[in-house]
Amino acid sequence: MTAPLSVPPVSFAAALWDMDGTLVDTEPYWIAEEQALMNAHGLSWSHADSMQLVGNELMVSAEVLRSHGLPLPAEEIVETLIAGVIERIHAHVPFRPGARELLRQFAQAGIPCALVTMSYRRLAEAVLHALPGEWFAAVVPGDEVTHGKPHPEPYLRGAELLGVAPADCLSFEDSIPGLTSAVDAGTRAFGIRHLVDLDEAAGRAVLLPSLEGVTLAELDRLAAGAAQH
Repeated sequence: MTAPLSVPPVSFAAALWDMDGTLVDTEPYWIAEEQALMNAHGLSWSHADSMQLVGNELMVSAEVLRSHGLPLPAEEIVETLIAGVIERIHAHVPFRPGARELLRQFAQAGIPCALVTMSYRRLAEAVLHALPGEWFAAVVPGDEVTHGKPHPEPYLRGAELLGVAPADCLSFEDSIPGLTSAVDAGTRAFGIRHLVDLDEAAGRAVLLPSLEGVTLAELDRLAAGAAQH
């Protein structure tokens, strides 16, 4: 049983989390699977090419691979990539620094969280299986939305499932498509620097170097400061 956490009152009621690159460092898994699939068909695929796909919905990424010559249906590409990433997750779940600790703070404070990811549900559940307890009250996976990121639908849906107004939600992202989705949905967005440049989101989102050592009170202060600009 999680002990109650004594924290000062905060102005947010829920938190919405991206998964790949924010909660877990699975982007290298996707990159490796993309390169393996392209190379298996005699096609080149660089790290820089993979960086252009970070944060996209999977069918969009599949069409990019097809445009680079991959002779497979988009649905087969997605299924192949997901299977490869899930196999790697079963071997090791690489959580991002500070992510589990911050999730624990939300749980102890009784603040609900939702996972908002462009990965499909079965991949998200493989990651969630590695977390103790029920730290996420809802999941919005990429195969259960009509419009993926950067459209606001995923984050609007996450807030709806938690029964909270988007403006009362914090959101955590590591990509420009994800931050665009979170900001346009009306959440208070935090960009966690990782593999891609987030500078173009400055002014619309609070940018952090990491979640390590971050507290709920600090997030509240930063979100309030950003709202005043």
